[in-house]
Amino acid sequence: MNKAAGLTLDIKSTFMLLLLAAVWGGSFFFGEVALSEVPPLTITLHRVVWAVPILVLIVVLNGIAIPKSPSVWGAYLVMGALNNAIPFSLIFWGQTQIASGLASILNGTTAMFAAVVAGFLLIDEPLTARKIIGAALGIAGVAFIMGPSALTDFNPSNLAQLAILGATLSYAFAGVWGKTALAGQTPLMNALGMLVGSSLLMIPIVLVFDGPPNLELSASVWGALLGMAALSTALAYVLYFAILVRAGTANLLLVTLLIPPFAIGLGVVFLGEKMGPEAWIGFAIIALGFAVTDGRLFSIFSKDPIG
Repeated sequence: MNKAAGLTLDIKSTFMLLLLAAVWGGSFFFGEVALSEVPPLTITLHRVVWAVPILVLIVVLNGIAIPKSPSVWGAYLVMGALNNAIPFSLIFWGQTQIASGLASILNGTTAMFAAVVAGFLLIDEPLTARKIIGAALGIAGVAFIMGPSALTDFNPSNLAQLAILGATLSYAFAGVWGKTALAGQTPLMNALGMLVGSSLLMIPIVLVFDGPPNLELSASVWGALLGMAALSTALAYVLYFAILVRAGTANLLLVTLLIPPFAIGLGVVFLGEKMGPEAWIGFAIIALGFAVTDGRLFSIFSKDPIG
């Protein structure tokens, strides 16, 4: 059974979960708008650097002590790379080639890949049959979306989809790193620490590859960048940890399935994007993979699900 079986989704938790899915789904929409004037690496820098002062204020108001240990801040640098700098950059670059809705669907494989990576690297989260089956279904869903032409006719769209998958793997390793290296810190401090770490990493990278950021941007692009930082990053982390306490990890992971509908809806309404049938079928297969990994699918038929 899930460890969080004793924690349930009440009305407030459900609303918070939907809001989290909306703001995380919105990050794909914001990214698409920002890409009209800002390169991917610079978008990543904007997303993390403007979220830092917001999280600083939240941490201070909650009376959370800021660690002084160099080893802790070194761990935050690694966490910032794995959970922010690398995946955000890969996703934004991927969105230069594929629609925001499709990027969100591919990002939905995060939970399955995270379960497998944790199964290999963490003793207390062993690799089980349902995790393997769930990951296999996730890969099958991705393969269906990419189609057989990916094996014979490689193009930028295929590479972009692989970039999104690379981001999901980075998230998976971040989960393991956070559990092993930052377990002694408070969740909100971890959020602030990794954002500071990712900001410090992205500043020199952006200066080398993109040059000094252009601040003469349109109002819509500035709105997208600040919305991404304030809503899809700072507010998202606050919601994430609040839901984790109220409803547990198992219920929190449901957000994985809720993000694509929000991202696709925003893309269709405001960006004129269209999802082909292969994307919807692939999403259904990925969703099935999540259900298997999560264990709820088996609980419908048995009181003692496998894995």
